[in-house]
Amino acid sequence: MTDQTPTQNAVIAQLRAICGQANVLTHDDPGADLSPWEQDWRKRVKGRSLAVVRPGNTQEVAAVVKACASTNTPIVPQGGNTGLVVGGVPDGSGTQIVMSMTRMNAVRAIDPANLTITVEAGCVLQNLQAAAEHAGFLFPLSLGAEGSCTIGGNLGTNAGGTQVVRYGNTRELCLGLEVVTAQGEVWHGLTGLRKDNTGYDLRNLMIGSEGTLGIITAATMKLYPQPAAQLTAWAAVPSMDAAVQLLGLAHQRLGPGLTGFEVMGQFALSLVDKHYPQLRVPLWQETPWCVLLENSDSENETHARGQFEALLEAALDAGCVTNAVVAENLTQAKGLWHIRESITLAQVQEGQNIKHDISIPVSRIPAFVADTDALLEREVPGVRLVDFGHLGDGNLHYNVQAPKAADGPAFVRTFEDKINTLVFDQVKRFGGSISAEHGVGEQKVNKLPLYKDPTALAMMRAIKQTLDPQNILNPGRVLA
Repeated sequence: MTDQTPTQNAVIAQLRAICGQANVLTHDDPGADLSPWEQDWRKRVKGRSLAVVRPGNTQEVAAVVKACASTNTPIVPQGGNTGLVVGGVPDGSGTQIVMSMTRMNAVRAIDPANLTITVEAGCVLQNLQAAAEHAGFLFPLSLGAEGSCTIGGNLGTNAGGTQVVRYGNTRELCLGLEVVTAQGEVWHGLTGLRKDNTGYDLRNLMIGSEGTLGIITAATMKLYPQPAAQLTAWAAVPSMDAAVQLLGLAHQRLGPGLTGFEVMGQFALSLVDKHYPQLRVPLWQETPWCVLLENSDSENETHARGQFEALLEAALDAGCVTNAVVAENLTQAKGLWHIRESITLAQVQEGQNIKHDISIPVSRIPAFVADTDALLEREVPGVRLVDFGHLGDGNLHYNVQAPKAADGPAFVRTFEDKINTLVFDQVKRFGGSISAEHGVGEQKVNKLPLYKDPTALAMMRAIKQTLDPQNILNPGRVLA
Protein backbone atom coordinates (compact mmCIF):
# COMPACT_ATOMS: atom_id res chain seq x y z
CA MET A 1 0.00 0.00 0.00
CA THR A 2 1.14 3.53 -0.73
CA ASP A 3 1.96 5.51 2.39
CA GLN A 4 -0.78 8.15 2.29
CA THR A 5 -2.00 10.49 5.00
CA PRO A 6 -5.55 10.23 6.36
CA THR A 7 -6.34 13.50 4.61
CA GLN A 8 -5.11 12.15 1.27
CA ASN A 9 -7.14 8.96 1.72
CA ALA A 10 -10.18 11.08 2.51
CA VAL A 11 -9.60 13.20 -0.63
CA ILE A 12 -9.39 10.09 -2.81
CA ALA A 13 -12.61 8.75 -1.30
CA GLN A 14 -14.32 12.08 -1.94
CA LEU A 15 -13.09 12.19 -5.54
CA ARG A 16 -14.42 8.67 -6.13
CA ALA A 17 -17.78 9.74 -4.76
CA ILE A 18 -17.79 12.60 -7.27
CA CYS A 19 -16.48 10.89 -10.42
CA GLY A 20 -17.06 7.20 -9.76
CA GLN A 21 -14.67 4.48 -8.60
CA ALA A 22 -13.49 3.66 -12.13
CA ASN A 23 -12.54 7.27 -12.88
CA VAL A 24 -10.16 7.82 -9.98
CA LEU A 25 -6.98 5.81 -10.46
CA THR A 26 -4.28 5.33 -7.83
CA HIS A 27 -1.08 3.34 -7.50
CA ASP A 28 -2.85 1.04 -5.02
CA ASP A 29 -5.34 -0.17 -7.64
CA PRO A 30 -4.68 -3.77 -8.80
CA GLY A 31 -2.50 -3.76 -11.92
CA ALA A 32 -2.30 0.02 -11.88
CA ASP A 33 -0.02 1.71 -14.42
CA LEU A 34 -0.33 5.47 -14.27
CA SER A 35 2.68 6.16 -16.46
CA PRO A 36 0.55 7.38 -19.44
CA TRP A 37 -0.50 10.31 -17.23
CA GLU A 38 2.72 10.69 -15.21
CA GLN A 39 5.36 10.68 -17.95
CA ASP A 40 5.81 13.52 -20.40
CA TRP A 41 5.61 12.95 -24.17
CA ARG A 42 9.37 13.17 -24.67
CA LYS A 43 9.91 10.60 -21.89
CA ARG A 44 12.39 12.82 -20.15
CA VAL A 45 10.43 13.35 -16.92
CA LYS A 46 8.27 10.96 -14.91
CA GLY A 47 6.40 12.15 -11.85
CA ARG A 48 4.19 10.45 -9.32
CA SER A 49 0.60 11.48 -8.69
CA LEU A 50 -1.64 10.98 -5.70
CA ALA A 51 -4.38 10.00 -8.16
CA VAL A 52 -5.50 10.42 -11.75
CA VAL A 53 -9.04 11.83 -11.86
CA ARG A 54 -11.14 11.66 -15.01
CA PRO A 55 -14.23 13.87 -14.64
CA GLY A 56 -17.09 13.39 -17.07
CA ASN A 57 -18.68 16.85 -17.00
CA THR A 58 -18.16 20.41 -15.83
CA GLN A 59 -20.04 19.88 -12.58
CA GLU A 60 -17.67 17.06 -11.67
CA VAL A 61 -14.66 19.23 -12.47
CA ALA A 62 -16.02 21.96 -10.19
CA ALA A 63 -16.71 19.48 -7.37
CA VAL A 64 -13.21 17.99 -7.71
CA VAL A 65 -11.61 21.43 -7.53
CA LYS A 66 -13.65 22.32 -4.43
CA ALA A 67 -12.59 19.09 -2.75
CA CYS A 68 -8.95 19.75 -3.57
CA ALA A 69 -9.15 23.41 -2.52
CA SER A 70 -10.53 22.42 0.88
CA THR A 71 -7.43 20.28 1.55
CA ASN A 72 -4.81 22.30 -0.39
CA THR A 73 -4.33 19.40 -2.81
CA PRO A 74 -2.57 20.59 -5.99
CA ILE A 75 -4.15 19.83 -9.38
CA VAL A 76 -2.34 19.28 -12.69
CA PRO A 77 -4.81 19.67 -15.59
CA GLN A 78 -3.97 17.41 -18.52
CA GLY A 79 -5.30 16.98 -22.06
CA GLY A 80 -3.65 14.62 -24.51
CA ASN A 81 -0.29 14.82 -22.69
CA THR A 82 1.52 15.86 -25.87
CA GLY A 83 3.21 18.93 -24.37
CA LEU A 84 6.93 19.53 -24.86
CA VAL A 85 7.82 21.69 -21.81
CA VAL A 86 6.77 19.41 -18.92
CA GLY A 87 3.65 21.40 -18.16
CA GLY A 88 1.06 18.63 -17.85
CA VAL A 89 2.54 15.88 -15.66
CA PRO A 90 2.84 15.76 -11.86
CA ASP A 91 6.02 16.30 -9.90
CA GLY A 92 7.59 13.46 -7.95
CA SER A 93 5.99 14.23 -4.59
CA GLY A 94 2.98 11.93 -4.90
CA THR A 95 0.77 14.75 -3.59
CA GLN A 96 -0.68 16.15 -6.82
CA ILE A 97 -3.88 15.15 -8.57
CA VAL A 98 -3.72 14.76 -12.36
CA MET A 99 -7.04 15.91 -13.80
CA SER A 100 -7.35 14.19 -17.17
CA MET A 101 -9.96 15.88 -19.35
CA THR A 102 -10.18 13.18 -22.01
CA ARG A 103 -13.65 11.91 -20.99
CA MET A 104 -15.03 15.38 -21.67
CA ASN A 105 -14.75 15.08 -25.44
CA ALA A 106 -18.18 15.98 -26.84
CA VAL A 107 -19.02 18.38 -29.65
CA ARG A 108 -21.79 20.32 -27.92
CA ALA A 109 -23.06 22.45 -30.78
CA ILE A 110 -22.38 23.82 -34.26
CA ASP A 111 -23.86 27.18 -35.24
CA PRO A 112 -23.59 27.47 -39.05
CA ALA A 113 -24.92 31.03 -39.22
CA ASN A 114 -22.51 32.24 -36.53
CA LEU A 115 -19.64 30.14 -37.93
CA THR A 116 -18.85 28.57 -34.54
CA ILE A 117 -18.43 25.16 -32.98
CA THR A 118 -18.62 24.51 -29.22
CA VAL A 119 -16.64 21.55 -27.91
CA GLU A 120 -15.51 20.17 -24.58
CA ALA A 121 -11.89 20.53 -23.54
CA GLY A 122 -11.04 16.84 -24.02
CA CYS A 123 -12.11 16.81 -27.68
CA VAL A 124 -9.16 15.59 -29.77
CA LEU A 125 -8.16 18.22 -32.32
CA GLN A 126 -8.51 15.80 -35.24
CA ASN A 127 -12.07 14.99 -34.14
CA LEU A 128 -12.89 18.69 -33.98
CA GLN A 129 -11.52 19.13 -37.51
CA ALA A 130 -13.62 16.18 -38.71
CA ALA A 131 -16.81 17.50 -37.10
CA ALA A 132 -16.29 20.87 -38.76
CA GLU A 133 -15.63 19.22 -42.14
CA HIS A 134 -18.72 17.03 -41.81
CA ALA A 135 -20.76 20.20 -41.30
CA GLY A 136 -19.20 21.74 -44.41
CA PHE A 137 -16.70 24.02 -42.66
CA LEU A 138 -12.99 24.33 -41.93
CA PHE A 139 -11.41 24.43 -38.49
CA PRO A 140 -7.88 25.51 -39.46
CA LEU A 141 -5.75 24.68 -36.41
CA SER A 142 -3.33 21.98 -37.58
CA LEU A 143 -0.24 20.52 -35.92
CA GLY A 144 1.72 17.30 -35.81
CA ALA A 145 0.04 15.96 -32.64
CA GLU A 146 -3.52 16.62 -33.86
CA GLY A 147 -4.42 12.93 -33.61
CA SER A 148 -3.92 12.95 -29.84
CA CYS A 149 -3.74 16.53 -28.52
CA THR A 150 -6.95 18.09 -27.18
CA ILE A 151 -8.48 21.51 -27.69
CA GLY A 152 -8.16 22.26 -23.97
CA GLY A 153 -4.43 21.68 -24.17
CA ASN A 154 -4.22 23.69 -27.38
CA LEU A 155 -5.93 26.59 -25.62
CA GLY A 156 -3.87 26.16 -22.45
CA THR A 157 -0.64 26.60 -24.41
CA ASN A 158 -2.02 28.85 -27.16
CA ALA A 159 -0.81 26.32 -29.73
CA GLY A 160 0.20 27.52 -33.18
CA GLY A 161 0.80 24.96 -35.90
CA THR A 162 1.14 25.26 -39.64
CA GLN A 163 -1.63 27.71 -40.60
CA VAL A 164 -0.94 30.56 -38.18
CA VAL A 165 0.23 32.75 -41.07
CA ARG A 166 -3.40 32.99 -42.21
CA TYR A 167 -5.63 32.11 -39.24
CA GLY A 168 -3.56 32.94 -36.16
CA ASN A 169 -2.79 30.93 -33.02
CA THR A 170 -5.45 29.10 -31.03
CA ARG A 171 -6.22 32.36 -29.18
CA GLU A 172 -7.35 33.98 -32.44
CA LEU A 173 -9.64 31.01 -33.15
CA CYS A 174 -11.49 31.14 -29.81
CA LEU A 175 -14.61 33.21 -29.11
CA GLY A 176 -15.66 31.88 -25.71
CA LEU A 177 -14.68 29.66 -22.80
CA GLU A 178 -16.21 27.71 -19.95
CA VAL A 179 -13.75 27.66 -17.06
CA VAL A 180 -13.67 26.26 -13.53
CA THR A 181 -11.85 28.63 -11.18
CA ALA A 182 -9.41 27.68 -8.43
CA GLN A 183 -12.29 27.97 -5.96
CA GLY A 184 -14.45 25.51 -7.92
CA GLU A 185 -16.80 28.11 -9.38
CA VAL A 186 -17.85 27.94 -13.04
CA TRP A 187 -17.41 30.85 -15.42
CA HIS A 188 -20.02 30.44 -18.16
CA GLY A 189 -18.36 32.32 -21.00
CA LEU A 190 -19.28 30.22 -24.03
CA THR A 191 -20.61 33.08 -26.10
CA GLY A 192 -19.97 33.17 -29.80
CA LEU A 193 -19.74 36.96 -29.78
CA ARG A 194 -17.12 38.65 -31.92
CA LYS A 195 -17.69 41.94 -30.12
CA ASP A 196 -18.05 42.19 -26.32
CA ASN A 197 -16.50 45.27 -24.80
CA THR A 198 -17.72 44.81 -21.22
CA GLY A 199 -14.53 44.76 -19.23
CA TYR A 200 -11.34 42.76 -18.94
CA ASP A 201 -10.69 40.07 -21.54
CA LEU A 202 -10.86 37.00 -19.30
CA ARG A 203 -10.92 34.66 -22.27
CA ASN A 204 -7.52 35.74 -23.53
CA LEU A 205 -6.18 35.73 -19.99
CA MET A 206 -7.03 32.04 -19.62
CA ILE A 207 -5.69 31.08 -23.05
CA GLY A 208 -1.96 30.41 -22.80
CA SER A 209 -2.02 30.26 -18.98
CA GLU A 210 -1.22 26.50 -19.00
CA GLY A 211 -3.86 25.62 -16.41
CA THR A 212 -2.40 27.90 -13.75
CA LEU A 213 -5.35 30.31 -13.54
CA GLY A 214 -8.36 28.08 -14.21
CA ILE A 215 -9.36 24.78 -15.79
CA ILE A 216 -10.85 25.12 -19.27
CA THR A 217 -13.78 22.72 -19.65
CA ALA A 218 -15.25 23.84 -22.98
CA ALA A 219 -14.70 26.36 -25.74
CA THR A 220 -16.52 28.05 -28.61
CA MET A 221 -14.24 28.15 -31.65
CA LYS A 222 -14.41 29.91 -35.01
CA LEU A 223 -15.24 28.06 -38.21
CA TYR A 224 -14.39 29.08 -41.77
CA PRO A 225 -15.76 28.18 -45.19
CA GLN A 226 -13.98 25.26 -46.84
CA PRO A 227 -11.58 26.51 -49.54
CA ALA A 228 -12.59 25.69 -53.10
CA ALA A 229 -9.06 24.47 -53.78
CA GLN A 230 -5.93 23.84 -51.73
CA LEU A 231 -2.54 23.40 -53.39
CA THR A 232 0.87 22.62 -51.92
CA ALA A 233 4.30 23.41 -53.33
CA TRP A 234 7.81 22.43 -52.27
CA ALA A 235 10.59 24.85 -53.17
CA ALA A 236 14.38 24.74 -52.90
CA VAL A 237 15.84 28.05 -51.72
CA PRO A 238 19.54 28.98 -51.60
CA SER A 239 19.54 30.74 -48.21
CA MET A 240 17.40 31.83 -45.31
CA ASP A 241 17.44 35.34 -46.77
CA ALA A 242 15.96 33.87 -49.95
CA ALA A 243 13.26 32.11 -47.90
CA VAL A 244 12.26 35.45 -46.35
CA GLN A 245 12.24 37.03 -49.82
CA LEU A 246 9.99 34.20 -51.06
CA LEU A 247 7.65 34.79 -48.11
CA GLY A 248 7.28 38.42 -49.14
CA LEU A 249 6.50 37.43 -52.72
CA ALA A 250 3.97 34.87 -51.49
CA HIS A 251 2.17 37.51 -49.43
CA GLN A 252 2.06 39.81 -52.46
CA ARG A 253 0.91 37.18 -54.95
CA LEU A 254 -1.40 35.01 -52.82
CA GLY A 255 -2.68 37.45 -50.21
CA PRO A 256 -4.95 35.70 -47.69
CA GLY A 257 -4.68 32.54 -49.78
CA LEU A 258 -1.27 31.89 -48.21
CA THR A 259 -2.20 29.49 -45.42
CA GLY A 260 1.11 27.72 -44.83
CA PHE A 261 4.79 28.66 -45.12
CA GLU A 262 7.26 26.26 -43.52
CA VAL A 263 11.06 26.34 -43.74
CA MET A 264 13.27 23.25 -43.28
CA GLY A 265 17.05 23.05 -43.12
CA GLN A 266 19.04 20.47 -45.04
CA PHE A 267 20.15 18.53 -41.96
CA ALA A 268 16.59 18.35 -40.64
CA LEU A 269 15.45 16.85 -43.95
CA SER A 270 18.45 14.50 -44.05
CA LEU A 271 17.20 12.94 -40.81
CA VAL A 272 13.79 12.30 -42.39
CA ASP A 273 15.50 10.79 -45.44
CA LYS A 274 17.68 8.61 -43.20
CA HIS A 275 14.98 7.28 -40.87
CA TYR A 276 11.96 7.36 -43.21
CA PRO A 277 13.39 6.79 -46.71
CA GLN A 278 9.96 5.71 -47.96
CA LEU A 279 8.83 9.35 -47.73
CA ARG A 280 11.15 10.34 -50.60
CA VAL A 281 12.13 13.83 -49.54
CA PRO A 282 12.40 16.02 -52.67
CA LEU A 283 15.25 18.40 -53.56
CA TRP A 284 16.93 18.33 -50.14
CA GLN A 285 20.37 17.23 -51.35
CA GLU A 286 20.73 20.13 -53.78
CA THR A 287 19.92 23.03 -51.46
CA PRO A 288 20.58 24.24 -47.89
CA TRP A 289 16.90 25.05 -47.29
CA CYS A 290 13.48 23.94 -48.52
CA VAL A 291 10.16 25.73 -48.14
CA LEU A 292 6.70 24.19 -48.03
CA LEU A 293 3.89 26.53 -49.17
CA GLU A 294 0.13 26.12 -49.10
CA ASN A 295 -2.33 28.15 -51.18
CA SER A 296 -6.01 27.96 -50.20
CA ASP A 297 -8.16 29.46 -52.92
CA SER A 298 -11.79 30.57 -52.70
CA GLU A 299 -12.41 30.27 -56.47
CA ASN A 300 -11.21 26.99 -58.05
CA GLU A 301 -8.15 24.81 -58.60
CA THR A 302 -7.35 26.37 -61.99
CA HIS A 303 -7.18 29.80 -60.39
CA ALA A 304 -5.10 28.48 -57.47
CA ARG A 305 -2.65 26.68 -59.75
CA GLY A 306 -2.28 29.77 -61.92
CA GLN A 307 -1.46 31.86 -58.86
CA PHE A 308 1.08 29.31 -57.66
CA GLU A 309 2.79 29.04 -61.02
CA ALA A 310 3.01 32.82 -61.35
CA LEU A 311 4.48 33.06 -57.84
CA LEU A 312 7.10 30.38 -58.48
CA GLU A 313 8.01 31.88 -61.86
CA ALA A 314 8.57 35.27 -60.23
CA ALA A 315 10.60 33.63 -57.45
CA LEU A 316 12.79 31.76 -59.95
CA ASP A 317 13.38 35.01 -61.85
CA ALA A 318 14.29 36.76 -58.59
CA GLY A 319 16.71 33.98 -57.64
CA CYS A 320 15.05 33.19 -54.32
CA VAL A 321 13.95 29.75 -55.59
CA THR A 322 16.22 27.38 -57.49
CA ASN A 323 13.77 24.53 -58.08
CA ALA A 324 10.19 23.68 -57.13
CA VAL A 325 7.47 21.07 -57.40
CA VAL A 326 3.71 21.55 -57.08
CA ALA A 327 1.67 18.62 -55.74
CA GLU A 328 -0.57 17.25 -58.49
CA ASN A 329 -3.18 15.82 -56.15
CA LEU A 330 -4.25 15.54 -52.52
CA THR A 331 -2.17 12.40 -51.95
CA GLN A 332 1.02 14.15 -53.05
CA ALA A 333 0.17 17.20 -50.95
CA LYS A 334 -0.37 15.05 -47.85
CA GLY A 335 2.94 13.33 -48.58
CA LEU A 336 4.80 16.65 -48.59
CA TRP A 337 3.19 17.72 -45.32
CA HIS A 338 3.98 14.30 -43.84
CA ILE A 339 7.66 14.92 -44.55
CA ARG A 340 7.52 18.22 -42.66
CA GLU A 341 5.69 16.65 -39.73
CA SER A 342 8.16 13.75 -39.58
CA ILE A 343 11.16 15.92 -38.69
CA THR A 344 10.39 15.68 -34.97
CA LEU A 345 9.96 11.90 -35.14
CA ALA A 346 13.18 11.55 -37.12
CA GLN A 347 14.98 13.49 -34.40
CA VAL A 348 13.69 11.00 -31.84
CA GLN A 349 15.06 8.16 -33.96
CA GLU A 350 18.42 9.90 -34.18
CA GLY A 351 18.64 10.27 -30.39
CA GLN A 352 18.01 12.73 -27.59
CA ASN A 353 18.21 16.39 -28.54
CA ILE A 354 17.77 19.85 -27.10
CA LYS A 355 14.65 21.62 -28.33
CA HIS A 356 13.95 25.32 -28.69
CA ASP A 357 10.59 26.81 -29.65
CA ILE A 358 11.41 30.43 -30.32
CA SER A 359 10.02 33.40 -32.19
CA ILE A 360 12.00 36.16 -33.87
CA PRO A 361 10.82 39.05 -36.08
CA VAL A 362 10.79 37.53 -39.57
CA SER A 363 13.13 40.18 -40.93
CA ARG A 364 15.80 39.23 -38.37
CA ILE A 365 15.62 35.45 -38.69
CA PRO A 366 18.40 35.11 -41.32
CA ALA A 367 20.88 37.02 -39.14
CA PHE A 368 19.77 35.12 -36.02
CA VAL A 369 20.28 31.73 -37.68
CA ALA A 370 23.67 32.65 -39.17
CA ASP A 371 24.99 34.13 -35.92
CA THR A 372 23.59 31.45 -33.61
CA ASP A 373 24.63 28.53 -35.82
CA ALA A 374 28.19 29.87 -35.83
CA LEU A 375 28.12 30.52 -32.08
CA LEU A 376 26.98 26.98 -31.21
CA GLU A 377 29.41 25.35 -33.63
CA ARG A 378 32.22 27.34 -32.02
CA GLU A 379 31.18 26.73 -28.39
CA VAL A 380 30.11 23.07 -28.76
CA PRO A 381 32.14 21.57 -31.61
CA GLY A 382 30.41 18.88 -33.65
CA VAL A 383 26.86 19.82 -32.66
CA ARG A 384 24.28 19.31 -35.41
CA LEU A 385 21.60 21.94 -35.90
CA VAL A 386 18.04 20.97 -36.78
CA ASP A 387 16.49 24.22 -37.99
CA PHE A 388 12.88 24.17 -39.16
CA GLY A 389 9.55 25.80 -38.40
CA HIS A 390 6.81 28.24 -39.24
CA LEU A 391 8.70 31.00 -41.01
CA GLY A 392 5.41 32.65 -42.01
CA ASP A 393 4.86 33.75 -38.40
CA GLY A 394 8.47 33.94 -37.23
CA ASN A 395 8.39 30.72 -35.18
CA LEU A 396 11.48 28.50 -35.42
CA HIS A 397 12.03 25.09 -33.89
CA TYR A 398 15.72 25.59 -33.39
CA ASN A 399 16.86 22.20 -32.17
CA VAL A 400 20.32 20.90 -31.32
CA GLN A 401 21.33 17.31 -31.97
CA ALA A 402 24.35 15.71 -30.31
CA PRO A 403 27.53 15.24 -32.36
CA LYS A 404 27.36 12.17 -34.55
CA ALA A 405 29.40 9.83 -32.35
CA ALA A 406 28.27 11.24 -29.01
CA ASP A 407 26.07 9.59 -26.42
CA GLY A 408 22.75 11.46 -26.69
CA PRO A 409 21.60 11.38 -23.04
CA ALA A 410 25.08 12.28 -21.79
CA PHE A 411 25.27 15.15 -24.27
CA VAL A 412 21.94 16.55 -23.09
CA ARG A 413 22.92 16.25 -19.41
CA THR A 414 26.25 17.97 -20.01
CA PHE A 415 25.36 20.71 -22.45
CA GLU A 416 21.64 21.48 -22.15
CA ASP A 417 21.93 24.41 -19.75
CA LYS A 418 24.86 25.93 -21.62
CA ILE A 419 23.17 25.60 -25.00
CA ASN A 420 19.87 26.94 -23.69
CA THR A 421 21.63 29.99 -22.28
CA LEU A 422 23.50 30.62 -25.52
CA VAL A 423 20.34 30.32 -27.61
CA PHE A 424 18.08 32.30 -25.27
CA ASP A 425 20.64 35.11 -24.99
CA GLN A 426 20.64 35.29 -28.79
CA VAL A 427 16.84 35.29 -28.87
CA LYS A 428 16.79 38.25 -26.48
CA ARG A 429 19.45 40.04 -28.52
CA PHE A 430 17.33 39.70 -31.66
CA GLY A 431 14.12 40.86 -29.97
CA GLY A 432 12.41 37.47 -29.76
CA SER A 433 10.65 35.16 -27.31
CA ILE A 434 11.98 31.97 -25.74
CA SER A 435 8.59 30.29 -26.20
CA ALA A 436 6.50 30.75 -29.33
CA GLU A 437 3.85 28.03 -29.11
CA HIS A 438 4.89 25.29 -26.67
CA GLY A 439 4.51 27.30 -23.48
CA VAL A 440 6.74 27.69 -20.42
CA GLY A 441 5.76 24.69 -18.34
CA GLU A 442 8.31 23.51 -15.83
CA GLN A 443 11.13 23.38 -18.34
CA LYS A 444 11.50 27.15 -18.82
CA VAL A 445 10.05 28.42 -15.54
CA ASN A 446 13.44 29.32 -14.08
CA LYS A 447 14.60 30.91 -17.35
CA LEU A 448 11.58 33.19 -17.71
CA PRO A 449 12.73 35.83 -15.16
CA LEU A 450 15.96 36.22 -17.15
CA TYR A 451 14.18 37.03 -20.40
CA LYS A 452 10.77 38.47 -19.47
CA ASP A 453 10.17 42.13 -18.71
CA PRO A 454 10.21 42.52 -14.88
CA THR A 455 7.05 44.61 -14.87
CA ALA A 456 5.24 41.99 -16.93
CA LEU A 457 6.37 39.29 -14.49
CA ALA A 458 5.12 41.30 -11.52
CA MET A 459 1.73 41.70 -13.18
CA MET A 460 1.60 37.98 -13.93
CA ARG A 461 2.38 37.12 -10.30
CA ALA A 462 -0.32 39.50 -9.09
CA ILE A 463 -2.88 37.85 -11.38
CA LYS A 464 -1.86 34.36 -10.21
CA GLN A 465 -2.07 35.38 -6.54
CA THR A 466 -5.52 36.90 -7.04
CA LEU A 467 -7.08 34.06 -9.03
CA ASP A 468 -5.32 31.16 -7.28
CA PRO A 469 -4.19 32.34 -3.84
CA GLN A 470 -3.70 28.76 -2.60
CA ASN A 471 -1.47 27.98 -5.61
CA ILE A 472 -3.23 24.66 -6.26
CA LEU A 473 -3.57 24.96 -10.05
CA ASN A 474 -0.50 23.53 -11.81
CA PRO A 475 1.97 24.89 -9.26
CA GLY A 476 5.55 25.43 -10.38
CA ARG A 477 4.53 25.98 -13.99
CA VAL A 478 4.88 29.31 -15.85
CA LEU A 479 5.77 31.11 -12.59
CA ALA A 480 8.19 29.71 -10.02
